[in-house]
Amino acid sequence: MENEAPERRKMEERRRKAYSLRRAILDYGMGVIITGIGIVLLLAPVLHLELSIEGTARYIFAGLFLVYGVFRIYRGSRKNYFD
Repeated sequence: MENEAPERRKMEERRRKAYSLRRAILDYGMGVIITGIGIVLLLAPVLHLELSIEGTARYIFAGLFLVYGVFRIYRGSRKNYFD
């Protein structure tokens, strides 16, 4: 009976580490994708892409995508999911 509590704590700690790793990988991946979309929106005229969004709206969306993408990457690096 006495050995159950430490073993249960170890198992819970392993679950937390596995969950943190999965979330970090998800945050890194989504951050890269979202940041990439922001870069494509910024460079659309240089890349000769025809988008239905023009001018100021394209720059606003590109900025939002870049900021949120960098935030997701930052959050993945912090791995602070249980505080």
